[in-house]
Amino acid sequence: MVAIWHVIVLAFIAGAVNAFDQPARQALYPHLIDRKVMMSAVALNASIWQGTRIVAPALAGGVIALMGTSASFFLAGAGFVAMALVMSRLKVPKIERGGSGNAAKDMLDGLKFIRDNSIFSFLISMTFFNSFFGMSYIMMMPAIAVDILRVGSDGQGLLLGIGGVGALFTTLYLGSRTNFKNKGIMLIGGATMFGGSVIVFGLTILLIRNFYLAMSVMVFMGVFSSIYMISIMSSLQMLVPDRMRGRVMGFYGMTWSIMPLSGMQAGLVATFIGTPLVGEPYGVAIAVAIGGAAVAAFALGPALVNRNLRDLGAMLMRAAERTEGPAAPRPQTAATASAGD
Repeated sequence: MVAIWHVIVLAFIAGAVNAFDQPARQALYPHLIDRKVMMSAVALNASIWQGTRIVAPALAGGVIALMGTSASFFLAGAGFVAMALVMSRLKVPKIERGGSGNAAKDMLDGLKFIRDNSIFSFLISMTFFNSFFGMSYIMMMPAIAVDILRVGSDGQGLLLGIGGVGALFTTLYLGSRTNFKNKGIMLIGGATMFGGSVIVFGLTILLIRNFYLAMSVMVFMGVFSSIYMISIMSSLQMLVPDRMRGRVMGFYGMTWSIMPLSGMQAGLVATFIGTPLVGEPYGVAIAVAIGGAAVAAFALGPALVNRNLRDLGAMLMRAAERTEGPAAPRPQTAATASAGD
């Protein structure tokens, strides 16, 4: 009895619920741990998502084969209910309300806070570039697997799965590290290398079209993506003051959640650039490579002009030493930020 509009409505509701769930969850868990182990906590939290990229498709396939498609949805729903029951038993310390009670005013205050602090502007903008440009290969993977590499849905699953393996092992490694000293280098280097590996992936599927070589590149994409995305999340959690945490993490979540739109921009690039050059299917490879170039360029640009970004590790170490929670860096104007103040 399922119709297309049913799926659209449910997708809209799911997105709306996630808009409340994700910022609240991210604003909550820094109050449950020692701030000095923030990087480990973020990494371990991310490892769950990375692990499900590998395990969940296989489990779902088994459930569907044994019990049917409907059963997989019922079990997924039951899992969320169980998670909610566990979270309801958390002993959460008292957290002072940071907003005024006026949602519009609070959102504007959050935007102004991000705008006036160049380090937060960069970290959230970096997430936007990652979601809108860098991750377009995920949305384009059906076309890559079927039309370019010609390995079908099985090959598509292997490509995404092997990328998840690289990301998972990197995430677990970072989860054992608590050193903030080289965080700025990790972030800039990880983003640059991720963008570069996406470019290599795009050129590989365009020029060589070798499935196993593409899988090898996917491993590196997963590794470098984990390095800099975990660096972004842990840096935000360490530096954002508690009174602004919900709002800043809400805007962070918004930039991450636009990932599905990356397929739209990549599809447009594939159509308008790929068609006259190599044909629309192979234009997807060009679109993916352009997305990687955008991520690398944005990572390198601010790093050259903003000293605070290069000194991110020292800023995080100072925040970790404070016992009353992290403090925000000194507000900056666009002029002082560009001057490297």
